[in-house]
Amino acid sequence: MTPRKARLKDIADLSGVSIGTVDRVLHERGEVAEKTRKKVLKIARELKYTPNLMAQALKTKKRFNLVSLLPVPTEENPFWNKHHEGIEKAMTELDQFPLSLNQVTFDMNSEEDFQEKTAIVLKENPDGLLLAPIFKSESISFCSLLSKKNIPFVFVDNYLNETGFLAYIGEDVFRSGRVAGELTDLITPRGKDILIVNIARNIQNMHHLNNRTKGFISYFARPGKNFGNIIRLNIPSTDTTIVKNSIEKAFRRNPGIRSIFVTGSKSYKIAEYLHSAGHNSVNVIGYDLLEKNVTLLKEGKIRFLIGQRPEEQTFRAVKKLFDFLSLNKHPEMMEYLPIDIVTSENVDFFSNNH
Repeated sequence: MTPRKARLKDIADLSGVSIGTVDRVLHERGEVAEKTRKKVLKIARELKYTPNLMAQALKTKKRFNLVSLLPVPTEENPFWNKHHEGIEKAMTELDQFPLSLNQVTFDMNSEEDFQEKTAIVLKENPDGLLLAPIFKSESISFCSLLSKKNIPFVFVDNYLNETGFLAYIGEDVFRSGRVAGELTDLITPRGKDILIVNIARNIQNMHHLNNRTKGFISYFARPGKNFGNIIRLNIPSTDTTIVKNSIEKAFRRNPGIRSIFVTGSKSYKIAEYLHSAGHNSVNVIGYDLLEKNVTLLKEGKIRFLIGQRPEEQTFRAVKKLFDFLSLNKHPEMMEYLPIDIVTSENVDFFSNNH
């Protein structure tokens, strides 16, 4: 049987004082005699009293207005739908509290659109912000303005050390790249080449993709690993013709390619081309449980996917912001989520649970 949690009344009864006096002592409000204060604190410790944080939050009269600034989900890249599901789940759990959240989205292929949306966010002067810092330089500038306005912000998907962020929830980007490296090493024939594919218009500004690439390459710096070449390919667009021409060119120059690591969520673009071109012996390793990726994983056209739990990222981010604003509860700064290795054998478990 679970023991009953200690209440203010229990402390008051044992201390011989009123509940109001106990409340003043525990919350450091008003004047209380030093002898009484020590007695109340001693009994509170003995009873292992912990405050009811949710009850405190319910009593607040201030309404908190949050904003999320995330990429807009598209038919081609529905990955960001999961982030919105996490936000909605968190807001449903917190609907009894005076809290609102405005979801602002930007085109993740346009730094200009991101900057326009940051201006909109700043005009709203939110109490807190949930942010995916896709574009490194623009995000650093934006976060500097947030800090000047004392607006706390929580990162998802990636983080930037150069900023004063409140917390980050997501994968360890560099280590997930190393995990991808180990998986690739396991399935690539010894001495055969490995191709790293980034699909991004401006790869130099895509911080998370660059960090994954660095992690991936660092894995092969250890002795005894694959002795083939590691080739990097940046494809500036998801246009099918551009993808096809870029991959064909890479194979003409490096016919020994047997594995391709796709740093983002569009593994299906590469796998579809490989299958149509008859490159059925080439392994594909990528990210995210998009429907198209999962279908190709089950068909054996993608060997591994790495899951990031996007809905869990945003769910926890909203809760952290709320706790900080309403309860002054400082969150754990770095909350790394597990790096999920997904195969055709276990994908249904992940699809059903995340």
